[in-house]
Amino acid sequence: MILTVNIGNTHITIGGYEKDCLKFCGRLHSDIACTADEYAIRLVNLLSLYHVSPAQIEGGILGSVVPALTGQVLAGLRMLCSARILTVGPGLKSGIKLRLDNPAQLGAELLCGVVAALAECPGPLAVISADTAISIMGVNAKQELVGGAILPGPQLSLASLVQKTAQLPQIDLSAPAPASVLGKNTASCLQNGFVLGTAGLLDGLADRFRAELGPEAKFYATGSLPRSIREACRTPIHYRETLITDGLYQIWLRNRKG
Repeated sequence: MILTVNIGNTHITIGGYEKDCLKFCGRLHSDIACTADEYAIRLVNLLSLYHVSPAQIEGGILGSVVPALTGQVLAGLRMLCSARILTVGPGLKSGIKLRLDNPAQLGAELLCGVVAALAECPGPLAVISADTAISIMGVNAKQELVGGAILPGPQLSLASLVQKTAQLPQIDLSAPAPASVLGKNTASCLQNGFVLGTAGLLDGLADRFRAELGPEAKFYATGSLPRSIREACRTPIHYRETLITDGLYQIWLRNRKG
């Protein structure tokens, strides 16, 4: 089995592949206070939930946007098995040209999402990765990653707003927006603002991406972007829950003989 590990600001996503098929995908909370031993225990418990033994791991690949966690998680993995664990970064082949000022600054999850999306669509396209922040990266018709945009995620914005105001309640962003944009109470006004507002923001950015990438550009999304927001968008968005996990595995395939 090949293990894929994606370390995000909120969650660590672990996938297991056998014969090019995803056998399981689970998540742990990201916690910089955890030691390597604690991560090893958490990983063992997660594997046992899916009836996987550490002895079955033949190799792995790790991508991270949280440098403070990378060492602990990698050390925890090495306690489980002696298999070679690759780390996404300079030196690994992705098959994509990065037309960026500093390619080393590109988040691993964005690169992996683009790799997986290009396996399904030749481009042009844009990948929306939602976690604490929403990142959108554009790929042109030559399959070159040419840049993108980063903005706060709706959950982060909502938490900040509720924390800093006296009378605004917490709401469930997964609930559909009210039928009318004219909210009749505080909760529905917030629901409209965050669901329809975020959808309108994404639609506006999508128009700008199409203006530069081409009108035929497709949009893929993964991560914690709520269904309510995706469905409120006028832009067609192809949601793939395991897009980053699949991209990690494909990068492992390109580098397994290295």
